[in-house]
Amino acid sequence: RLKPYRYLPICECGEPLVPIPADRLCLIDPHPYARLGAPYAAHSPFSLRYSVLQKLLQAQDYLQQLHPGWRLQIWDAYRPNVVQAFMVHHTYRALAATQPEADPATLLAQVYQIWAVPSDDPATPPPHSTGAAVDVTLLDAGGQPVDMGAPLDEVSPRSWPDYYPPESPYGRHRRLLHEVMRQAGFVRHPQEWWHFSWGDQLWAWVTGAPAALYGRVEE
Repeated sequence: RLKPYRYLPICECGEPLVPIPADRLCLIDPHPYARLGAPYAAHSPFSLRYSVLQKLLQAQDYLQQLHPGWRLQIWDAYRPNVVQAFMVHHTYRALAATQPEADPATLLAQVYQIWAVPSDDPATPPPHSTGAAVDVTLLDAGGQPVDMGAPLDEVSPRSWPDYYPPESPYGRHRRLLHEVMRQAGFVRHPQEWWHFSWGDQLWAWVTGAPAALYGRVEE
């Protein structure tokens, strides 16, 4: 069930996890998973590895060059494996409530469309557990969320980055988000318009790097 990129080697660089500054980037408060009761421990979900944060700030600066006053809004960043498991179970239960006739295998396949499989193995961490992945969307100059055509974490084909035609309003918004993140060095998850990584196994898989720079952050 693990995606192929999660078998790539990891050469942990030991870079620290640091908080995302709320004065530079818009953070959702309260955090959406913490509000559900997700069991965070020592580190805030609004944390990233130091170099990943610097690249996120670079993306924010580039966005404001293109659209003055627009901002990146951070939905989620660091996510320990225990929270990954919590959200997998939460999503499974939500889907089961709306699809009572579906069998467990079908429901799990839908869950794992957008949620990485939890893993206690240090060699196969979920991307967010490394502090190198971030879920992000756009706010316009008035501070209003830009319509991306589907909410974050929606379990449907609308979550795929290229679901909408590129010249449609939703397609243009997604292309803008991708452009500002790509310019800073991030790679986008192939099935999630909101998920970007730098330095983890997904990044290594997309870029051809010999190894990931970040493994699982220990609580």
